[in-house]
Amino acid sequence: MLRIVLPQSLILNKWGWTSWMFLYFMVLGTRSLVTVHQPPVITAALGHDVIMPCQLRLTADEKMVKLPVLYWLYAPHADNVKVWEPSETYTGRVDLLDQNEKSSNKSILLKSVRWADSGKYLCKLSVFTEKEKSFRRKGNETLLMVYDNIIINLTNHNDSRLQCEVNVSGEPGFVLSIIHNECKLPTVGSGQRDAVTTQPYVTLSESVSLMGVGKYECQLHLKDRLVTKSIFHYHVTVSGEDSDAGNNVSTICSTTLSGLVVVFPEPWLLYIALLLVPITFLLGILTARVLCKS
Repeated sequence: MLRIVLPQSLILNKWGWTSWMFLYFMVLGTRSLVTVHQPPVITAALGHDVIMPCQLRLTADEKMVKLPVLYWLYAPHADNVKVWEPSETYTGRVDLLDQNEKSSNKSILLKSVRWADSGKYLCKLSVFTEKEKSFRRKGNETLLMVYDNIIINLTNHNDSRLQCEVNVSGEPGFVLSIIHNECKLPTVGSGQRDAVTTQPYVTLSESVSLMGVGKYECQLHLKDRLVTKSIFHYHVTVSGEDSDAGNNVSTICSTTLSGLVVVFPEPWLLYIALLLVPITFLLGILTARVLCKS
């Protein structure tokens, strides 16, 4: 058997280095910290007010010497536009959510959101503490995405189709879908087109074939989160017959394969076979008891 013996000095150096690294990270994890937190993305309806969150956080062993100075900037780059304290562009449209200067809540309220407001915002603070003295901290930017009211109605050229449209700011991520009886309907027409005006928004649209009377929901999602929705109640069947005929439309979601809709029938034969098993077993027991008694 081959045995390798390391020099004692090498062993000590090895374990000494590991111990120092462990101690370094322990000290790093417990040192005082001052951080600024912003959400990565928020959404706002056109014309409505929106809160732009920002939180200042300090570890328990750190203490402010002076009140922090707050800066909010739009689209941080060479020509930063001040949101707070408000520049000429934002005068009368921005308020502090918490007026207490000692509060850790540094969020602002942006009023009457416009298309031009979509974009990235940075929360930055000038801080003076006992341990770290004077320095600046900033968040990781918040992307504001703007959307308009959803329009859902029958298409002009085809009463058997339902169309849903919404204007959204140009950043990717918004998705439209149409729901009927808790089922997402396959689209027969969809797309994204630039607005005819110079305003920074695009139009999302989805079209589906009507599946009978009832409630249709057009939903706007940002990834997995529902942002807003609009409801359309359809009371006349596609064929133009009495609306009561629509009550026979199935509410079960069907399975779609390669564009074909496959509806699975009820497996009645399987149900009957499963019922026959316990009945046969009971009949066997009764027959055996009768034979034993005779």
